[in-house]
Amino acid sequence: MKSAATSAPLFTGPFAISTLSAPGGAAFPGLVVPDGRVLDLRTALDEPALTALALLERWDEELPRLHGLAGDPAGDWLPLDDLFVHAPVQPRQIFQSGANYRQHVIDLEVAHRPPDDPRTVEEARAEIAAIMDKRAAEDLPYVFIGLPTTITGPYDDVVLPSWAKKPDWELELAAVISRPAYRVAVEEALEYVAGYTIANDLTDRATVFRRDMPAIGTDWLRCKNAPGFTPLGPWIVPAGSIADPSDLRVTLKLNGETMQDESTKDMIFGVARLVSYISQAAQLLPGDLVLTGSPAGNGMHWGRLLRDGDVMDGSVTGLGAQRTHCVAEEAP
Repeated sequence: MKSAATSAPLFTGPFAISTLSAPGGAAFPGLVVPDGRVLDLRTALDEPALTALALLERWDEELPRLHGLAGDPAGDWLPLDDLFVHAPVQPRQIFQSGANYRQHVIDLEVAHRPPDDPRTVEEARAEIAAIMDKRAAEDLPYVFIGLPTTITGPYDDVVLPSWAKKPDWELELAAVISRPAYRVAVEEALEYVAGYTIANDLTDRATVFRRDMPAIGTDWLRCKNAPGFTPLGPWIVPAGSIADPSDLRVTLKLNGETMQDESTKDMIFGVARLVSYISQAAQLLPGDLVLTGSPAGNGMHWGRLLRDGDVMDGSVTGLGAQRTHCVAEEAP
């Protein structure tokens, strides 16, 4: 089965939410406890048509009931090992933050210096670091929009499109919204976050920039929105179980070798500032995802992009782990 049950706790806190299915059965929202037991919330809440998105739409109301269910050993528990684990929610909107890890941006800027740059590497790094610190204090986040059709499960195969010449990984912390948010202050923004999950925001580096019209700049539609380019999950861990979203470790291994391993402390704009910033221009809805950016260690940094047969293992402190296999699409 495509699950991640082990003897170790699956995540931090008393429970998490996921979307699961029995072999041949319909997907259902499940309450998962750390030892690998699952409650079918359709039955537990007496709502046969319940989905994870519908649960998030009344998250504040249901949260006390979920805590009660998690602490009831007499519930109709199912073994996680007998179930398939899907993406924990199908969002309506995905907001993605770019250039949001200080070290990552510094590395990229240094690596792409023009050949005639008179600065030493050390001088360039110091100058760029100062710019990043000023940006954090005075500037705004950089956010763009992704498509819900990119979402796939945390253990599903990732199909690398035949046209994607430089597919790359970008493991990220993702915040899941709990209620409509519009023009929310930074100080209140975390009140609109139901919980956190893991997202791998894949990117084809070869199509990030438009070569036919360079003045247009980035082409996020083409480079990031292939079906299945956002493995998500496995769980939504309630925000109350995560003491500090700015103090989590984001780690990605490629075929067992660590490529990304950074703390969310390195984020230039934290979750609250991202949620608040997005809400000034757009209305966030329950179940929406706010991807917080990816730390240093992408494939472009290592000179090694994704290819057929690769295995990516991604984890974020307290949120569990995902494993995805890469499968190359045959050229049409």
